[in-house]
Amino acid sequence: MGELLKLKNASTKSAKQKFDIFLIVCAVILFALIQAGFEMELIGSFWRLNIILIGINIIMSTSLNLINGYTGQFSLGHAGFMAVGAYVSVIATTNFHAPMIVGMIAGGAAAAVLGFLIGLPTLRLNGDYLAIATLGLGEIIRIVIMNIEYVGGAAGFTGIPHLTTLPWVFGTMVVTLFFIKNFVNSTHGRACIAIRENEIAAAAMGINTTKYKVMAFTIGAAFAGIGGALFAHCFYIINPSSFTFMQSFNFLIMVVLGGLGSLTGSIAGAFVVTALSAALASWPEFRMIIYALALIFLMFYRPQGLFGYVELTAYAPFNKLKFLGKSKEENDKEEGGQK
Repeated sequence: MGELLKLKNASTKSAKQKFDIFLIVCAVILFALIQAGFEMELIGSFWRLNIILIGINIIMSTSLNLINGYTGQFSLGHAGFMAVGAYVSVIATTNFHAPMIVGMIAGGAAAAVLGFLIGLPTLRLNGDYLAIATLGLGEIIRIVIMNIEYVGGAAGFTGIPHLTTLPWVFGTMVVTLFFIKNFVNSTHGRACIAIRENEIAAAAMGINTTKYKVMAFTIGAAFAGIGGALFAHCFYIINPSSFTFMQSFNFLIMVVLGGLGSLTGSIAGAFVVTALSAALASWPEFRMIIYALALIFLMFYRPQGLFGYVELTAYAPFNKLKFLGKSKEENDKEEGGQK
């Protein structure tokens, strides 16, 4: 029996590695195609910017999904961590002439430390109370930045070098996705999912719920800071108005639209929301109306999001590789039970 279990585990591990390699190859091919479009000027400057913003929003939505989707917490302060990462990184690259990688690491580390310090007291709250607390903390971060003259105050930080390129964004996006995928499939990730399903039962089974909630919150904040660093170096100026509550709400829409607890859903949600906003830019008077109607329509007919808990592995030809998330059958059973 033990030998059979070992063979099964080895087979599963081999399948995971093969699928990871397949995903990396697909990512390389996709990057090559987009980069060729950039180099050959087949893609205009407007859509170049939006493709880069799609990559940044994927980083932001997947990091928020780790908190809201996989751990079951309700955070509305993600834009605050993005702001911390953005300002720390531009200080490093502009005032201290550090390379981009140092600025990104500094921004991610600063956001992670702040997320840890904020998470310790606030993550003892649940539901609406946690949402209100994180919303307030996100706004406090923005107001504090607005009153610091060293970073330009309300006028914003100017003279930022344009260091964000497609390779930086795409590479960071792939690293973020693989890190969160591996975290979710680890023992720590399973503990976070247990907390999402039933926190009281998880605590009764010996899981330190506060520890894992703070861990997920800190990791999500770190990647939000890295996303903020990339966002800041897209433009020559940033100001606190770029990191309001509406930005946090925008990330939340991406997560809910794609499906809470689905990495594939986070990618799809970020792509749809960003692309839809860009496509409707020519009709500013109708853009928000169409945008809102599309979301309302989705919530009526697909309230669990585009993917729900389902990943690509639930569909052919990947349905035999179910390690990314729940299978389609399991998801249908769960949705039926909820109804």
